[in-house]
Amino acid sequence: MTLYNQSDKNKRKTWFLFSSFLIFVMAVGYVFSLAFEEPAIVYIAVFISFLSAFISYWFSDKIVLSMSNAHELKIDDNRELYRLVENLCITTGSPLPKIYMIDDLAPNAFATGRNPKNAVIAVTTGLLEKLDRSELEGVIAHELSHIKSYDILIATLTTILVGMIVILSDIFVRWAFFRGGSKSSSKDGSKILIIIIAVILSILAPIFAYLMQFAISRKREFLADADGALTTRYPEGLARALEKISQDDNQLRAVNKATAHLYIASPLKEKKKAFFAKAFMTHPPIEERISALRGMEL
Repeated sequence: MTLYNQSDKNKRKTWFLFSSFLIFVMAVGYVFSLAFEEPAIVYIAVFISFLSAFISYWFSDKIVLSMSNAHELKIDDNRELYRLVENLCITTGSPLPKIYMIDDLAPNAFATGRNPKNAVIAVTTGLLEKLDRSELEGVIAHELSHIKSYDILIATLTTILVGMIVILSDIFVRWAFFRGGSKSSSKDGSKILIIIIAVILSILAPIFAYLMQFAISRKREFLADADGALTTRYPEGLARALEKISQDDNQLRAVNKATAHLYIASPLKEKKKAFFAKAFMTHPPIEERISALRGMEL
């Protein structure tokens, strides 16, 4: 599959993600409205779903940057970094993204934004201090691949939408706790079944949402690694960068499970390799990524 095919596929996936999210939230709202005999829940769910979808598309990048404590880096602040990014953009035919800095010793980076014309690459101070030029080029080329293939839109939307699903589930559970006993005490079999389904749904919905987020994240990392290596024509640079990032002992401070999948390497220091544990990892094992890079033939 070419990078252009992947870009088209990700655009279609974006609309599918939007549609699925809206339908999912409405379905959850409908189930809870039946369970607690409160029609207002449906209207609230519809309103929240459309509002969160709108916010996710237009403002998710700003939200993620704010959560990461990132600040914009001007050209005069680091001309060498800007020249490096600009040269790679010329190579890939991409618009120059804005560059943001995260003041943190842990080496890492991520890209965000709704499209290549409104993209951002964020790097930590630790990344600039601990990587040499070829390694840094590999990291930036990796992030530019995410931008060009619209991976950043999928990843950023997933961050916000998963968060909304978790919040909605929590709201519905609290609503059930406070309102459950205020309605009629008659409990026929169908009503009890609906309540059971609603409770199960409130527990499983966030889990399924996180699994979807992690699966999307893992698949896109292998593609971006390969494309980034093709851009620089030097897979070893990115391989060494991944080794340094994964072996660094510093813990990224401004990170949480909602944004961890955006980074080039997991800032959560995931170490479990069991099959079941891999389903909850935001990134493929570093060893597998490095092995794939070093096995590339250019």
